[in-house]
Amino acid sequence: MGSRGSRGRGSDWEWDWATGREYRPGLPQLFTSVPTLSEAASYLAESTSIFTRCLPVRSLSEDDDDQEMLSFISEEARHITSGRNSSSSGRFSSVQSVETTLDAPEVHGRIATVSTAESSQNHNTLVLSNTINTSGSSIFQGLIEKVRKTVRGSADDIGWLQRDPDMPPVEDGTERFTEILDDIRHGLHGLPNHLIYLLVPGLFSNHGPLYFVNTKTSFSKLGLTCHIAKIHSEASVEKNAREIKEYIEELHWGSKKKVLILGHSKGGVDTAAALSMYWDELKDKVAGLALAQSPYGGSPIASDILREGQIGDYVNIRKLMEILICKVIKGDLQALEDLTYEKRKDFLKKYKLPEELPIVSFHTEASISPAVLATLSRVAHAELPTFGEQPATLPVMIPLGAAMAACAQLLQMRYGEKSDGLVTRRDADVPGSVVVRPKRKLDHAWMVYSSLSDDPSEASASQVCQALLTLLVEVGHKKELDSEKLNV
Repeated sequence: MGSRGSRGRGSDWEWDWATGREYRPGLPQLFTSVPTLSEAASYLAESTSIFTRCLPVRSLSEDDDDQEMLSFISEEARHITSGRNSSSSGRFSSVQSVETTLDAPEVHGRIATVSTAESSQNHNTLVLSNTINTSGSSIFQGLIEKVRKTVRGSADDIGWLQRDPDMPPVEDGTERFTEILDDIRHGLHGLPNHLIYLLVPGLFSNHGPLYFVNTKTSFSKLGLTCHIAKIHSEASVEKNAREIKEYIEELHWGSKKKVLILGHSKGGVDTAAALSMYWDELKDKVAGLALAQSPYGGSPIASDILREGQIGDYVNIRKLMEILICKVIKGDLQALEDLTYEKRKDFLKKYKLPEELPIVSFHTEASISPAVLATLSRVAHAELPTFGEQPATLPVMIPLGAAMAACAQLLQMRYGEKSDGLVTRRDADVPGSVVVRPKRKLDHAWMVYSSLSDDPSEASASQVCQALLTLLVEVGHKKELDSEKLNV
């Protein structure tokens, strides 16, 4: 046989080009000519084989290229190992010859021992390879799942109420709301005085003394009995539901009048929970419920902060919110957790709003124009030292409009969803309600805090609240007529 390659002096061997099993030009030939590099190449080939088995590779039958690549790795490792054994045999052939001549049984026993040890080592290597394969695949799949969750965020949850076939449909009441609002701006007021009006504030309202104050004042000027619920807004939904239930019972007991309720943001969620959980005790005391900008289906902001694998894992927002709510304002982090999609889905499976309850839901879209950066909202006022008979006050202004615009733009860019800055429009559609969807750009804070830049030619927040409750009264009358017709 002709020699086509050599691996050292006096050790020529033939290379079979048809099978490609012995000789390979380039770097592998260099490795096989030096014993130390040969051993390193063997370990590299073994490590590469283990690593490739950790990845989700397709089966060999699916692609011939995969078969060739794995065959190359296997044959390369076999070639290197064979070369290393051949080199070792050449260097120590004389010693082995002497040992064989003098004591053949001893050598036979040694060979048997080495064979057994190699077999055991191969078995252990196979077991280790399988273990690494399983654990490596699990780690890789876990990493892929975490990345998927991070990228998707709340995309699969937004608007889930509208996709749920078990939820009742909504009715569009925007046109009628616009008519009522126009009448109110022209001095025509339709709210009856035989009801008590209860305004339920949302999250962090305890730290905004002017929350709903303007609306209550305007209602009082109309001769209407209006109250702002004094609840711990940073408490859980179920805890506030019990407090609102007790508040309604107290108002009804003292006046014998039904209560018409408007809840803003989390206040609407808390009130809806109270009516869902305690309807048997409240059905004769409540005339209806209006939810303004309430995350009835959940909030992507709350979910993205608290859900694992989201932004809260990377910039410590979750920890900051925990410190803010629990340590600074002495609240309960559960208040924010109750607004996540997971919590809302679990709650609404257990408790649903009664069908006979008149409901109006209202949601808006925040403006993201540069003009809102200069918008300041008055959230409180500070009293100054008195130098005369009248005490002087200084308004406390916060750029809430800019913050809402930034959040609205974030939700628009990431999810393509319109929102008021905190609540998407689709999540504020309450099933079974009459929905009001105004075209006017209003952010989440506008409903409860006045702004220096409010346009006097547009309706005020107090007038919007009055129009919502007037529409709610009409919805209640319609439900009563429908019920009477069914009973007849």
